Amino acid sequence: MKIKNCLAVLVTLFMASLPAQGQSKLNVITTTEDLAAIAREVGGDHTTVESIARGYQDPHFVEAKPSFILKLQKADMLILVGRDLEIGWLPPLIQQSRNSKVQVGADGYLDASLQVRILEIPQGQITRAEGDVHPLGNPHYWLDPENGKIIAREIFDKFAHFRPNDRAYFEQRLNDFVNRINDAAKRWVALMAPYKGTKVVTYHRSFPNFAERFGLNIVGYVEPKPGIPPTPQHTLDLINEMKKTNVKLVLVEPYFDLKTPNAIGRETGAEVLVMPPSVGGVKEVTDYFKLFDYDLNLLINAIKKISAK
Repeated sequence: MKIKNCLAVLVTLFMASLPAQGQSKLNVITTTEDLAAIAREVGGDHTTVESIARGYQDPHFVEAKPSFILKLQKADMLILVGRDLEIGWLPPLIQQSRNSKVQVGADGYLDASLQVRILEIPQGQITRAEGDVHPLGNPHYWLDPENGKIIAREIFDKFAHFRPNDRAYFEQRLNDFVNRINDAAKRWVALMAPYKGTKVVTYHRSFPNFAERFGLNIVGYVEPKPGIPPTPQHTLDLINEMKKTNVKLVLVEPYFDLKTPNAIGRETGAEVLVMPPSVGGVKEVTDYFKLFDYDLNLLINAIKKISAK
C-alpha cells in the first residue's frame, strides 16, 4: 500500500512538471544572458529561453543580424534590460520581425527595468558632450541580487499571464529562486564585509549596483566619459588620483582593450581584474548565482593579494 501511495505521489509530481496538455513551451527571447538566466530559473522545462547578446559582448553594441529577426518572429515573449541599453540595435529588430506579440507595449514585451532600483539617473539637461549617458539611469541594475529577485517576479507575472494553467509550477520555481537568492546574498555580503569601503576604478560604469550592494567605493573610471575611449590626459589624471588616494584595483569588463588599464596598473601598482558583469562573460559563469560567486571570489583574492604586498 505504501509503495502504491509513493508511486501516486511521484506520478503527480511528474505530471505537474509537464506543460499543460496541448500547450507548447513558451518561447522566450531575451536581450542579455543575465535576463535569460533568470527567466530559465522561473520558466524551467515549460519554457525555451534564448539570449540575443552573449555575456562576453558589450550589450550596448550588438550587431543586428538577420538571424535575430527570425528568432523574434517566432517568440512569444521578449524580455529586455531597458533604460536605453539596447537602443542602438534592438528597435529595428523588433520592427522588422513583424511579430505583434513582441512590439513595444504588447503583452509579450517586457521591460525588466520598470520595478527595479535604478541608480545614476541624470539631473538637468543631457547632451552628447557628456558621452553615452543614459537619460533613464544606469542600466546595469541586474548586478544587485535584490534587483534579480524583482526581475524574476516580473517574469513570473508574464509567464503566468501567458500560461495560467502552469501558474503553480512557475510560482514554485519563483519561490525557490528567491529563497536561494536570499541565502546566497547573505553569504555574499558576509564574504565582502571585511573589505567594505575598498576603493576601485572601473573601465565603464557597469558596477554601481554591485558596488553599492557589496560595499565597494568606485573613485574613478578609465573612460573619461561613458562610451568615450580613454585619452592620454585623462589617463594621466587618473593615475595621479589613484596614487594620491592609494587605489589598487582596476576592474575591466571582458570586451574592453586592456592596453590602457594595464598601463595604469604598471604606473600605480594596481591589480587589473577582468571582471565579467554578465552571465557568460567567462565560460565558468553559466548562471546568475555563478556570476556573483565568480566576481566576488575574484575580488576577494585580489584584495588579499594587495594586502599581502
